[in-house]
Amino acid sequence: MTEIQLRSVTKTYGKHLAIPGLDLDVAKGSFVTLLGPSGCGKTTTLRIIAGLEQASTGSLSLGGRRVYSSAEGVFISPEKRGLGFIFQSYALWPHMKVARNITLALTEARMPAAEVRNRLEDALDKVQLRGLEDRYPSELSGGQQQRVAVARLIAARNAILLMDEPLSNLDAKLRTEMRKELKRLHAHLGATTIYVTHDQVEALTMSDVIVVMKDGVIAQQGTPHELYHEPANLFVAEFIGDPKINILAGHIADDAQGRRAVFAGFSVPLGEGHDIEGPVTFAIRPEHVEVHAKAVPGSVPAAVDIVQPTGAQTIVSLTVMGHPITALIPKFARDFGQGEVHVAFNPEHILVFDREQRLCRRSGPAAPRDLRHAAGG
Repeated sequence: MTEIQLRSVTKTYGKHLAIPGLDLDVAKGSFVTLLGPSGCGKTTTLRIIAGLEQASTGSLSLGGRRVYSSAEGVFISPEKRGLGFIFQSYALWPHMKVARNITLALTEARMPAAEVRNRLEDALDKVQLRGLEDRYPSELSGGQQQRVAVARLIAARNAILLMDEPLSNLDAKLRTEMRKELKRLHAHLGATTIYVTHDQVEALTMSDVIVVMKDGVIAQQGTPHELYHEPANLFVAEFIGDPKINILAGHIADDAQGRRAVFAGFSVPLGEGHDIEGPVTFAIRPEHVEVHAKAVPGSVPAAVDIVQPTGAQTIVSLTVMGHPITALIPKFARDFGQGEVHVAFNPEHILVFDREQRLCRRSGPAAPRDLRHAAGG
């Protein structure tokens, strides 16, 4: 069942067309992340759903109820949409204590005092803030303030939750902890959640569905696995993944052994199914770059430039035939060496993009032909 539906939504600021025409369906109970670089339209889309921005044209429905339509002259105000919203800045009242910040909307709605108290205690327990309800926001750490904002959502028990980069102001450890808290909140409430971020790690770890946006349109929509392993275009391939995917220009050639990918000194068999000719772009994830101390069949020499152990993994920067290549080794390897090694690519993990930077598949349905305005195609 579709909980949120946008149809032909546009947004202009003066002469600037921020969103040229967006179609998006969000399933009930799903966790959907809008992901993209600054200025791609993700926060504008979220604010349109919340009613904090009014679209220029199009229509928007929440839970089957039309809350905006340019054709019908409908615009339901934010407070009547039944939404919960976490802002990047937490949006806490500085002169109100934690308890009041959490329950303000409930008391304004004239909810019985006993129910307000029950919801407050439940929310405090879930975000581990019991005992801090009489403090002011200024007396809390950044992580605790964010937990107050989360507790406010828990207490409200909205069917739709909107989150605008809520973890961007936290340090790395707190971000990891709060990702778990937000996932737990989503599962506990069974709410439909739309989460906005430019951090692809947050998107990959938290989402049921990721919607990658560029210049106000949808570049690709799918599960985290689909976007990471089968990016529809080069933009998505480069945007998702840390370290970044390796990109190399080359071409596809035929010889007595069949079709081959030729790039950066490599000649790798591709097998059947690629029906394009001439210049293409090849891409391979760093974890699929094989690094060997000695030559193996299909490998080429490479120079080790920089070794960066991160703990359980090591990032190795290499130069292959004058081309920079990044490899990700699944171990701590500080003493990797600074001499010559040999690099090989497994053809099963090579992605091929045509001149228009679209993914060329070997089998199955065709990849999307361009950046899509519609989430469904």
